[in-house]
Amino acid sequence: MTYSIVALDESTGELGVAVQSRWLATGAVVPWARPGVGAIATQAFTDARYGAAGLDLLGSGRTPDSALAELLAGDPDPGVRQIGIVDATGRTAVHTGAECVREAGHRTGRGVSVQANMMERVTVWPAMIAAYEHADGDLADRLLAALYAAEAEGGDVRGRQAAAILVVPGGSETRPWRTRFDLRVDDHRDPLGELGRLLSVSRAYEALDEALEALAVGEVDAAAAFAELAAALAPDDDQIRLWHALTVFDAGDEVRGRHLYRSAVAVEPRAGEHLRRFVAAGQLPGRETLVRRLTTEADAGA
Repeated sequence: MTYSIVALDESTGELGVAVQSRWLATGAVVPWARPGVGAIATQAFTDARYGAAGLDLLGSGRTPDSALAELLAGDPDPGVRQIGIVDATGRTAVHTGAECVREAGHRTGRGVSVQANMMERVTVWPAMIAAYEHADGDLADRLLAALYAAEAEGGDVRGRQAAAILVVPGGSETRPWRTRFDLRVDDHRDPLGELGRLLSVSRAYEALDEALEALAVGEVDAAAAFAELAAALAPDDDQIRLWHALTVFDAGDEVRGRHLYRSAVAVEPRAGEHLRRFVAAGQLPGRETLVRRLTTEADAGA
């Protein structure tokens, strides 16, 4: 009733899961991942134990095959489960129970496993792995490419409703709560289209974070460059536009900065108060006068 992919990016160590299903909030139950440990998709008649306990087993040093065997042995109904696992070294394990609703199957590659059940046709999972292995971009881009390939082959025979991408960074599990992307579309007629939009907005906020960090230490040119990238990725986001306005104004293009600020205020009239409260909290040291000039002059139509 779902198709999914789990994968390791060997170049970065990132681990990820992506899923689409004709079931509400599939992202709440199918994808599991932990930095430096592994990624798991648990689906068909989903049992979240495979995700939670599976990551614990991988974290204790068990191989994906060993972890999966133990989980299946403790399951009173393994025939209705479908599980895909990849660990931080790229080893995989996968299970498609004999009682999964047809069409159901899986395929593995180097550091990747795809699995699907209740599909329109048996070409879904081969198309997914081929798309992933030939896609450009980072791990999230390639995971999304696999989902689109599944949909192009008919996808879930019931249609579409929800989708999710979970990507965690490479490295040790000293901070196991860390994620890079944790995006869910719980109920939408075009969940993959909406997931792609959210991924772009999430990348924009990554760039905005970089801009604010640069701004805090006085690296004006770097802040402006990151803010330009954020604005290009999410041109309709008024909060990004607000901070873009400040970086442009700070970099010396006051006319454009005021224009961007006014366009942010047109969407959210409290944008000026947003900046003023940041200043009051001490989050923009040395830019108190700059913020006052931007907000008061632009609000006054200067």
